[in-house]
Amino acid sequence: MDRFESITAFVAVAKASGFSAATREIGIPLATVSRRVAELEEHLGVRLLHRSTRHVALTEEGQAFYATCERLLQDLSDAEEAVTGEYRVPKGDLVITAPLGFGRLNLQPIALEFLQAYPEINLRLLLGDRVVDLVEEHIDVALRIAPLPDSTMVARKLGHVRMVVSASPEYLRLRGPVRHPDELTDHDCIAWSRFGPSDRWTFALNGRSQDCPIRTRLATTSADSAIAAAEAGLGLAQTPCYQVERGVRDGRLSLVLEEFEPPLMPVHLVYASNRMVPLKLRAFIDFSMPRLTKRLEEISATLTHPPLEPSARTTRKRR
Repeated sequence: MDRFESITAFVAVAKASGFSAATREIGIPLATVSRRVAELEEHLGVRLLHRSTRHVALTEEGQAFYATCERLLQDLSDAEEAVTGEYRVPKGDLVITAPLGFGRLNLQPIALEFLQAYPEINLRLLLGDRVVDLVEEHIDVALRIAPLPDSTMVARKLGHVRMVVSASPEYLRLRGPVRHPDELTDHDCIAWSRFGPSDRWTFALNGRSQDCPIRTRLATTSADSAIAAAEAGLGLAQTPCYQVERGVRDGRLSLVLEEFEPPLMPVHLVYASNRMVPLKLRAFIDFSMPRLTKRLEEISATLTHPPLEPSARTTRKRR
């Protein structure tokens, strides 16, 4: 058994989720691909793939082995290209994922600049709020807005994001100021959630995060929809700060309850910890990091009242 050929066949089948698709991808007869994968399983003494007439899926052992094999093949490809000089110019396909709102407003403009600077790179932007597995879904880099779990991934910090409550100046003029989260049950609130209506918002109270009840006038599944309703004077909305930056800058929205904001959410670029980072990925990281960092700083500067540090937050009594 040639282990390299068997591993190459196994990775192709796993990527394509089928033997027939893999044969078209690597140009090897179906019988040869099937034999090489079977030889690899026999050599390892484990089943790597669940096979059916319509679908092929990785077993638990196969998932772990696939991640290692894909990384090894990528390292070998990178080494060959580096030696032959093919990596002197960044080129190839790059897949990037990011949260929908932040990606649309802040990442996409930078990605368009990047494409102009690197004409031999093609980008695929996966904008959505589902957390994806980079290795399993063949994604090069992810922008994550959340505390990161321990992992073998490389994480490059860009800055942070606040969760803010905003309303139109006209609403606040008619209904009065909001001084404490307890007062939200006396106000009209606009709740948004992808998972159904929400009747609570999170704040920092008594030195810890606490869910506070709200009175929901409108529930929607889109942050953009909630912000539009807030700008129209319908009520208060709690959203990530980048969603309301333009409205605050243009005077259509005002921030409230800033001293009770929940902890800041870190923003990172995350990618697999390969020993040799492909030049196309390195080019994107070097290009996007300073621009994304600057963008987050601009958002903070627009929201002119920065949040207090957790140790400095106090709990006001309701007036």
